[in-house]
Amino acid sequence: MAEIVHPTIKDPLLVDQPPDGWFREISDMWPGQAMTLKVNQVLHHEKSKYQDVLVFESSDYGTVLVLDNVIQCTERDEFSYQEMITHLAMNSHPNPKKVLVIGGGDGGVLREVVKHDTVEEAILCDIDEAVIRVSKKYLPGMAVGYQHPNVKTHVGDGFKFLADKKNEFDVIITDSSDPEGPAESLFQKPYFELLHNALKEDGVITTQAENQWLHLSLITDLKKACKEVFPVVEYAYTTIPTYPSGQIGFMVCCKDATRDVRKPLRSWSDEEEEKLCRYYNKKIHEASFVLPNFARVALR
Repeated sequence: MAEIVHPTIKDPLLVDQPPDGWFREISDMWPGQAMTLKVNQVLHHEKSKYQDVLVFESSDYGTVLVLDNVIQCTERDEFSYQEMITHLAMNSHPNPKKVLVIGGGDGGVLREVVKHDTVEEAILCDIDEAVIRVSKKYLPGMAVGYQHPNVKTHVGDGFKFLADKKNEFDVIITDSSDPEGPAESLFQKPYFELLHNALKEDGVITTQAENQWLHLSLITDLKKACKEVFPVVEYAYTTIPTYPSGQIGFMVCCKDATRDVRKPLRSWSDEEEEKLCRYYNKKIHEASFVLPNFARVALR
């Protein structure tokens, strides 16, 4: 283990990186490459019941949340992920009133969900209270969603929460970390069967679905699992500098076999889009499903 040393910290924070003031993200899921960010100061570090939780102030990307040495969000670019995983689903539903977020303890998806005035109830279920607590303190611009009067929070396992839910939600958004540790089960067929059962008949889901440059075989297996459960399954993606290879994908599924989730059912005016969103718009919605040939061929 190496150290980040900063003069404001009495005891250097031990993390898996060199002692030169740079955070380096290394994982077997993206071998041979690493994302590095310059650290101004470490703000928080703890071992929760489920994972290592690190928050630091970076030189150019604002506050950064890291779980098990993997970047989850930075203040500079988080909006591209939060907006896309949320609005691809929300605007593919004719009237989303009751919404469930699995994971997403940083609050970013909740912030986006409650931008839709159709929403009467939004429930967040995250297994790790530390992520919620730390995000409220260090990422208030994302955690602002928790303050909305229509939001409820449940700390617990998503599988157990969904077990007795039947025909209850219009939209379910799974904002998970990579399929390692506590998030691994969220990429498997039994989880999608639970989601299907918990949705109303015209319900829509989105789930984090990895990077087409790095994880095409995983995405192919994920789409196959979803197709065994949902009649409509499409893969979309967004660009985001601090995620591996600068992209992250989403699987968008619907119980209504006639629905084309690649085209928004609902949309804001141009003025509303510019006020509410920094990345998402109706044209981006459609364009995000247009894949390069290597991915399109693998996934069709």
